[in-house]
Amino acid sequence: MDATAATRRLMRLGCCISGVLVLSFLLPSALAEERFYEFVVQETVVKRLCETSKIITVNGQFPGPTIEVHDGDTLAIKAVNRAQYNVTLHWHGLRQLRNGWADGPEFVTQCPIRPGSSYTYRFTIQEQEGTLWWHAHSSWLRATVHGALVILPKRGRPYPFPKPAKEFPVVLAEWWRRDPIAVLRQSMVTGAGPNVSDAILINGQPGDFLQCSSQETSIIPVVAGETNLLRIINAAMNSELFVSLAGHKMTVVAADAMYTKPFETTVVLLGPGQTTDVLVTAHAAPGRYYLGARVYASARGVPVDNTTATAIFQYKKAAAGAGAGAPMFPAMLPANNDTKTATAFSNSIRSPRPVKVPGPVTQEVFTTVGFGQFSCRPGPFCQGPNNTRLGASMNNVSFQLPSAVSLLQAHYGRIPGVFTDDFPARPPVAFDYTSQSVPRALWQPVKGTRLYRVRYAAVVQMVFQDTGIFAAEEHPMHIHGYHFCVLATGFGNYDPRRDAGRFNMVDPPSRNTIGVPVGGWAVVRFVADNPGVWLVHCHIDAHLSGGLAMALLVEDGKGELQATVPPPLDLPICGL
Repeated sequence: MDATAATRRLMRLGCCISGVLVLSFLLPSALAEERFYEFVVQETVVKRLCETSKIITVNGQFPGPTIEVHDGDTLAIKAVNRAQYNVTLHWHGLRQLRNGWADGPEFVTQCPIRPGSSYTYRFTIQEQEGTLWWHAHSSWLRATVHGALVILPKRGRPYPFPKPAKEFPVVLAEWWRRDPIAVLRQSMVTGAGPNVSDAILINGQPGDFLQCSSQETSIIPVVAGETNLLRIINAAMNSELFVSLAGHKMTVVAADAMYTKPFETTVVLLGPGQTTDVLVTAHAAPGRYYLGARVYASARGVPVDNTTATAIFQYKKAAAGAGAGAPMFPAMLPANNDTKTATAFSNSIRSPRPVKVPGPVTQEVFTTVGFGQFSCRPGPFCQGPNNTRLGASMNNVSFQLPSAVSLLQAHYGRIPGVFTDDFPARPPVAFDYTSQSVPRALWQPVKGTRLYRVRYAAVVQMVFQDTGIFAAEEHPMHIHGYHFCVLATGFGNYDPRRDAGRFNMVDPPSRNTIGVPVGGWAVVRFVADNPGVWLVHCHIDAHLSGGLAMALLVEDGKGELQATVPPPLDLPICGL
């Protein structure tokens, strides 16, 4: 096997090979390019659901611009903030090796870009390809500040499947009639859960079944007989989503920018933050077919957006008139509460070939993920259940962001008093985590900015355990700076003696965001080869806002290329 083939093979292993090891196989590439973009964050007037609104966008586009680059390219993206809010940008799923300064979560790796200021994100794509996305990581701005990040193979390299005729980003999102920032602020003031969205969107549009929307319904133009690639991205704030295409099957070929063992399906499930690439062959009679998206509501008794978004998969002849009747609706779009279908889809994702799972485990974290309630006096600020304030936590710690300096700046500059590194590796109290009658004494978390210290090159295993406090719910957990092997998921309480035998040690999928099943658990594993401070959080923003997060502090290694690079000169500073 030559060096190029070796690199190609290693890339497929994803979660199971150290990034430092992968880099050692790289050859200098004269074909890589430097790309410059300017992203102007600004207020833009749009019309949805019969109403004109002002939203925050990038370059006046909603969804924002698609970035299309090749593996190996270097990017410089100048973010210019002309909006009235602080903002940061996150490149979801990019490893940002040794370069947390370009990762973007507000007060984690940088202070925000203040109105009237700018910051240039500089990074190189290193052995990644597929569909990722970018989004604001400040308050709830990502509701409208987001877009696709498409990483093509290195120039001259093919896909691991026949090249599709065309490729189409399919960006799923949510829409509020109100300013999403106002929705969040109301929730933070009252202590109650935020209002649910008013519509689901596909490529910025609700589709034919919502008021004043049919004229702008997103169209995906296809030619009979051709196979196209749909790059599906769930950019929704708070909703997991089912996606189906009427009259067609979809072949899944990648998830979270990692190739998968291909399989056919009529339904795709994506949690917020996740991406899925599917091939679709236009083999049906020329016509118009709905691509539909609907919420998967895993929690019982919690309000959800019950709308169905649609785009139109439109054959060329149908556009000219033949077969241009009403589109066919996807009969296989599941019911909102179809956990069986959600589980079956998630369990079908596998790596395309056997992989070497890292081991033995040298550091393990078992962490609960779920809700909590803070006690307070009845009144306008205590409108959560039973006169409380809703919260969320991991291992009973409700995560609090600093405000004077970012966590990475504090770690790099050895600034005391910003955080502690004593996040508990296990829950402080063991209990029947998924019981529907958890004792009330366990409902109230503690607030803190507590990080978990990880030795460089440690083999880390994390167990995410959902809880039944207030309501069990599926949580899409995202680890910044890493892809990881998903060894197993299941329902009920995780039992290492029983469940370790269920680990997939042959072809586990590699993800950057994993759906922890409602009332269940997930086990992931990775090599800690990327030093810095990396946020771990639920990608449902209502949960993140409530404190469902923590951060890994990965120490520098001893080698020259095993330490966080120095901060850039234009790194934003926090206000006093």
